[in-house]
Amino acid sequence: MNDKEMSVYEHLGELRKRLIIVLVFFGVAMIASFFFVEPVILYLQKADEAKELTMNAFRLTDPIKIYMQFAFVIALILTAPVLLYQIWAFVSPGLYERERKVTLSYIPLSLFLFFCGVGFAYFVLFPFVVRFMQNLASDLGINQVIGINEYFEFLLQLVLPFGVLFQLPVIVMFLTRLGLITPMLLSKGRRYAYLLLLIVAAVITPPDVMSQLIVMIPLSILYEISIWISKIAYRKVLLAEQQGAAQK
Repeated sequence: MNDKEMSVYEHLGELRKRLIIVLVFFGVAMIASFFFVEPVILYLQKADEAKELTMNAFRLTDPIKIYMQFAFVIALILTAPVLLYQIWAFVSPGLYERERKVTLSYIPLSLFLFFCGVGFAYFVLFPFVVRFMQNLASDLGINQVIGINEYFEFLLQLVLPFGVLFQLPVIVMFLTRLGLITPMLLSKGRRYAYLLLLIVAAVITPPDVMSQLIVMIPLSILYEISIWISKIAYRKVLLAEQQGAAQK
């Protein structure tokens, strides 16, 4: 009983140590992010879709609020590789050597997909949404006065979720390796998955069909890629189980 309790304490101590590492790195990244915030904000204001808009601060605290929001987001992005590595290092002792190497490769893949999602949302979806809103305001005879706080909050709320949504293949691969899902389950639940993706597309985009289609198409492709990846991972799981049974 004592050995088991000691084991639990050791795991909690290990978890605490890794959380401290992440928090310390986040603090350092937060300080470093102050060197990037101003160039990033100025770059975003010079983008084509922002040039036609006049940014206004409706409150005295709006500029510092935007400044700190971007500092936090940049620090979070800089900390993401460390966070993912610490998660891997915490669970890796319970994995086989080959599984450790495979799961370690998830970290760069996850970061790559995150930036792909952010890039798609910013360079494809966001300009379309801005033009849609401008045209709608023009048709309704509304003179838009854009608050810089509202503009950048809308930008972050639209762009960052796509970085998370594009993690779908990695999540599916990981869950398949754990045996929690199978490619057969994903194929069978395709109709429900598409319905869920359509709901997500409707929630994070303006209420027009074109915006929802622009979001739905890449999400559907990602889901199909996830099924294909799940098949590969599932075959590897079965092969590992067969090899393990043969050794016994």
